[in-house]
This record gives sequence, structure tokens and C-alpha cells, in this order.
Amino acid sequence: MAERTLRGARIGSTSLQGEEGIELAPRQRVEYLTDKGTRFTVMFDADAEPPAEWADQRSGEVGFLDDEAGRAARAEFEEKGSSQRTHWDMLLERRTREELEVLLEERLELLRSRRSGGA
Repeated sequence: MAERTLRGARIGSTSLQGEEGIELAPRQRVEYLTDKGTRFTVMFDADAEPPAEWADQRSGEVGFLDDEAGRAARAEFEEKGSSQRTHWDMLLERRTREELEVLLEERLELLRSRRSGGA
């Protein structure tokens, strides 16, 4: 029984199978280009259609394909980004700038009175 044991082997934690006879699925390398001119590549399955935009894992920037589909996606992304409403836009829909200035002064007075009263 003692002759059959594998000394020093961690059974279950590592594979004892080699890479012989393993055939990887066919892949394609797709290159994306960011606004700053940075190029990065992403590997996809050979049958998969690559998306027109992809986020770079290193920089977090959005890259687009350097072809017609990528240019169309870039134009759509820029149009979408400029038309999105910000918190400030939504705030200005509810109140006028004069009302906001009055509220700001009220809050500042409250903070000043707390600061001077507590010191």
C-alpha cells in the first residue's frame, strides 16, 4: 500500500494532465482604438461578431472598432453622451437659479450659526 502513494503530490489541487492533445477553439484578435489614440486588442471566438465598442481594462476608456461599424458606434456614443441629462439639468427643471441661490444662502447661514455657536 505504501508503494502506491504519491509523495509530495497535492491530489485535487493541481491537475496532473498535460497539454498534449488539447485543441483550443479558434479565436480572432480584434483591435480597438480609444479617443486618445491608444490601441488595445481583445480575443473573441472566431464565430463571434465583435461589438463595435469595448472598454479597455487597463485605462477604463471606451474603444471603438477602426472600421465603419466602429465609427457609427462612436458617433452614437458621442451623441448619447452629450444628450444625457445631468443632476444639475434636472435640478434646474424644478427650480430657478434665483431660488437655488436663496436656498444656498439659507443653508450657509445655518452652517455658520452652528459653527459659531458650537465654538
